[in-house]
Amino acid sequence: MSTLTIGQVAERTGAATSALRYWEDLGLIDSVRTSGNQRRYERVTIRRVSFIRAAQRIGLSLDEIGAALATLPEGRTPTAGDWARLSRAWRSRLDDQIRRIERLRDQLDSCIGCGCLSLRTCALNNPSDVLSERGPGPVLLEP
Repeated sequence: MSTLTIGQVAERTGAATSALRYWEDLGLIDSVRTSGNQRRYERVTIRRVSFIRAAQRIGLSLDEIGAALATLPEGRTPTAGDWARLSRAWRSRLDDQIRRIERLRDQLDSCIGCGCLSLRTCALNNPSDVLSERGPGPVLLEP
């Protein structure tokens, strides 16, 4: 099986070569080295990188992504079932994010409590900054 250069993986996945090197340092992807010390990647790396990028888009940390990837089988290409199992585990997290985004959308033109984007009504909605006791940032957006 032919291997891919770091540039080829970057081109195929849209990931920066610096990100690929970083993810390799973290153990999220693997490469082998040529006699000239150049990285070479198996084709399965394209799927792993695409998975990493998709997971980042939904807000997963690299630690969470690494934990998920660690559950994949060693020595074989992950199956569609493997990827489906991982994505099912994130369904509730995505549902929470959708609720937060919808709440932000629906309250964006009023107080979003309290970030504060609504200086005119803040004194009415959040007198004496009582929401600060609930924590930093727009606490009313949290479920």
